[in-house]
Amino acid sequence: MKRGLSEDDAKPHHLGHRERLRERFRLGGGEALPDYELLELVLFRAISRQDVKPLAKALIARFGSFAEVVAATPERLKEVPGVGEAVVTELMIVHAASKRVTKGEINRRTLLASWNAVIDYCRAAMAFAEREQFRILFLDKKNGLIADEVQGEGTVDHTPVYPREVMNRALELSASAIILVHNHPSGDTTPSIADIDMTRKLIDAGDKLAIRVHDHIIVGRNGHASFRGLKLI
Repeated sequence: MKRGLSEDDAKPHHLGHRERLRERFRLGGGEALPDYELLELVLFRAISRQDVKPLAKALIARFGSFAEVVAATPERLKEVPGVGEAVVTELMIVHAASKRVTKGEINRRTLLASWNAVIDYCRAAMAFAEREQFRILFLDKKNGLIADEVQGEGTVDHTPVYPREVMNRALELSASAIILVHNHPSGDTTPSIADIDMTRKLIDAGDKLAIRVHDHIIVGRNGHASFRGLKLI
């Protein structure tokens, strides 16, 4: 004789999985979960009535890591079956939140006194972008952040930078110093000859206006390179 289904039996399996995963997160935080499970927690908000584990694993397989998934462009995300506008929106919110948190860390202190926070912010903002971006952090006399601006976006391996425009903007903001940042979508953070030449031109232009170039940082998927650390400045 076939027994009747209990209330628990009648519930879809993924509902129990969701609660168990949330409980593990509450007890151990994000460090207790692999990338695909942390991604599941984000997908729960976008997809309420199905098992999202296969989609989470597909996204990790496609992009490589949780960080790369949330930083991917909407167009590339939608190439993965099962990703719609709701999923894209939730992932964009997570990415925006991560940048806001790391930027908050550098806003509360002088940049040179919170260097690790600067690196974290730059990597959150740019490390996984598919095209090169050139960003400038404008600093006041106490090395506090005045403005953070993307000056240009280029191809997968080149962004045009014009020293006159950079220095004009620094003067407009009354900046005393700048930090240059750009990304290498290839992941290799080794400065190119063009990177070194461009940096020297900016240093020369800044010297004439008493605007110091503190550093030039290259960020990539697997780390970063500092021109000052490499003794290129």
